Amino acid sequence: MPKEVYTAGEAASALGISLDTLRRWDKAGRISVARDKSNRRVVSAEEIDRLRGDSAGAQLTARNRFPGTVTDVQTDGLMAQVEIVVNDPVRLVAIVTRDAVEELGLKPGMHASAVVKATNVMVSN
Repeated sequence: MPKEVYTAGEAASALGISLDTLRRWDKAGRISVARDKSNRRVVSAEEIDRLRGDSAGAQLTARNRFPGTVTDVQTDGLMAQVEIVVNDPVRLVAIVTRDAVEELGLKPGMHASAVVKATNVMVSN
């Protein structure tokens, strides 16, 4: 049975942020936290789900999301190269794991989005 309430450290890990970032978000009102009997921050599972968005990734918080069409997928060993045309002639190329390509079912001609966050590019369909 999934937990209903997470410690601040568990919540930060689930959100992919540091504990310091979670504390800043709390002070800024960006995340809703409660306090346990020992006055420690706790975060509800619903709040974590809200911040993470739905399971399809439609509510990712990254600002640089580029929807486009997969034009090329090359796999070699454990890695793969995915090329997405977002607005001809603009194209993005991402190096991802072969497992990610297989899990997403990426093939030329299908719709996918490149999500650029810091120095990482995430690919979703």
